[in-house]
Amino acid sequence: MSDEQIPTPITRAFVLAAGLGKRMRPVTATLPKPLVEVAGKALIDHALDRAAEGGIDMAVVNVHWLADLMEGHLARRTGLPQIVLSDERDALLETGGGVKKALARFEGEPFVVFNSDSFWLEGPRPNLNRLIETWDPETTDILLLVAPTATSLGYDGAGDFFMESDGRLHWRGEREVAPFIYAGVAILKPELFADTPEGPFSLTLLFDRAVKRDRLRGLRLDGQWLHVGTPEAIEAAEARVRESARIV
Repeated sequence: MSDEQIPTPITRAFVLAAGLGKRMRPVTATLPKPLVEVAGKALIDHALDRAAEGGIDMAVVNVHWLADLMEGHLARRTGLPQIVLSDERDALLETGGGVKKALARFEGEPFVVFNSDSFWLEGPRPNLNRLIETWDPETTDILLLVAPTATSLGYDGAGDFFMESDGRLHWRGEREVAPFIYAGVAILKPELFADTPEGPFSLTLLFDRAVKRDRLRGLRLDGQWLHVGTPEAIEAAEARVRESARIV
């Protein structure tokens, strides 16, 4: 970014909270996954509290599965960020389509996207602040928070990305093991949605396009990512949080 330019603060976010949570069944048969509690707090509140700490003052939250429970929970929150609901009761729009539906809320400015189960133990500096400070729209279309595959709790996959020294990200090949996994927080430009499908589509489409333009970048998470994707992972995450509290 040139010296003359002062970046516009990123103060708005979209929280993906409409999914069915199939891997979390039977817990999610009667409870939306974002309302599953870890360390005494619903997953979505972990995400929204991190957003508030990072300077986000307005967050759009989409709802679909057990939407009335989600609405009731969010209505009881106080303080920042201000919550705006995006209702997907009629049709689940997936990650990309869900964001696209609410795009006008961001008024043409870059915004943060959170998975509602984005959960990590912080390092010395809050990771959302680091992500926003790293954002450079001159070189980057999408900036992802990425976590080391080997040390992420509750994740046993082959990773997502290789990262260059300047932060550029490249997908792993089919038979490769990659050192970084997407940690569920990203900054995106709204203009990326201009040539996208109507209806449901995945944000992966935009990630792919950014990779091909050499404009997908990553920031390594400082701390530990906790992947809470299954009922068993809840207990493991709880134990890790307790352990962290004892160390501190």
